[in-house]
Amino acid sequence: MIGHEAASTRAYVIHPDMRREEQRHAPEYALEEARSLALALPGLEVVGAKIVPLSKPVPKTLFGSGKVEELKALFEAAETELVLIDGPLTPVQQRNLEKAWGVKILDRTGLILEIFSDRARTREGVLQVEMAALGYQRTRLVRAWTHLERQRGGLGFVGGPGETQIEADRRAIDDQLTRLRRQLERVVKTRELHRSARAKVPFPIVALVGYTNAGKSTLFNRLTGADVLAKDMLFATLDPTMRRVQLDSGSEIILSDTVGFISDLPTQLVAAFRATLEEVLEADLILHVRDIAHPETAEQKDDVEDILNDLGLPKTVPVIELWNKIDLLEPENRQAMTLRAEREDGIGAISAVTGEGLDSLLRDITTALDVHRFAETVSLPFSDGRRRAWAYGEGLVQSERQTEDGVELDLLWTARQAARFTDL
Repeated sequence: MIGHEAASTRAYVIHPDMRREEQRHAPEYALEEARSLALALPGLEVVGAKIVPLSKPVPKTLFGSGKVEELKALFEAAETELVLIDGPLTPVQQRNLEKAWGVKILDRTGLILEIFSDRARTREGVLQVEMAALGYQRTRLVRAWTHLERQRGGLGFVGGPGETQIEADRRAIDDQLTRLRRQLERVVKTRELHRSARAKVPFPIVALVGYTNAGKSTLFNRLTGADVLAKDMLFATLDPTMRRVQLDSGSEIILSDTVGFISDLPTQLVAAFRATLEEVLEADLILHVRDIAHPETAEQKDDVEDILNDLGLPKTVPVIELWNKIDLLEPENRQAMTLRAEREDGIGAISAVTGEGLDSLLRDITTALDVHRFAETVSLPFSDGRRRAWAYGEGLVQSERQTEDGVELDLLWTARQAARFTDL
């Protein structure tokens, strides 16, 4: 993996601008995001970045022959060792461009895989990355098997691996994928046990989601006092982290920090991280953290909402939208944003760095969770003192009446607390 090399690699970032009408992000911001992705990978020195207009992709080389030669001269002048193409490349395009330019090439999927490999910490995260990487590599074997020559360090006088070798490598990858799936099944079962244990805890789960680098981990650290990696870097967090937080009301929640979303995240990576992102689906409340100072904050919001919809987030889960980084806005704009957030339901203006707006946020969390409580009357025999004591201890009892056989309790609680009560 490039990110694990000791010496720094000189990299050049290219954003092919397809100029599609449905294109959500402006090319200059897409290029800056691609550059940030490259900087997120240790061992890379970004020596240049360029937008290349592309009216129609060429099947064999993506770019036309004239543009290929023009870029070759640019890379040679910059002493480029690695070219990062901010978009998908077919195996044939990758092979032909590597031959034409004499450099290594990574497309957007390959680069994000490198970053995920470098950042994944939990056993599940590591397994998911390995499976996604093998699936990606397998497509390169089938249609562009000369890619293997670099991996094997060929001697140069053999024309390259033949069809038999391709089949052998494909079988080896399939066998490894099977082993990884079995390991992942065991890890996921363990996670499900932990999840079941958490379901018995009456604390609501509040999940932080948002575009990568929106400030989720900084907010998580501010609210929990945890030491989660929080840097001005894309994909600083790849594995979910959960901590207990006590609200001003005295009640407690479990706060979950998750991987940041990004535009055009390759579908195989969304699938690979689905189990990790499922933490979001179990949340009682979503905090959507937005970098309100970013020029494309609206487009980033749309990307996040698209992924949440793709994951199947229930419409019943309440969402609070947090306009983070207001400390980076000009004073007039900052005041206008703050006033607008105060007027609109489900929106908060905050700065995770300075702490501005966080007291109001904690109150909003309490209110949002209280809205999703419901009233229910339960009957208990006199002998069931344990459930009665627990309900009082959690502050759920609104009133109590004695009956011939025991007591009736009027409770105001959440579905999670009701499930916990049943399991006692």
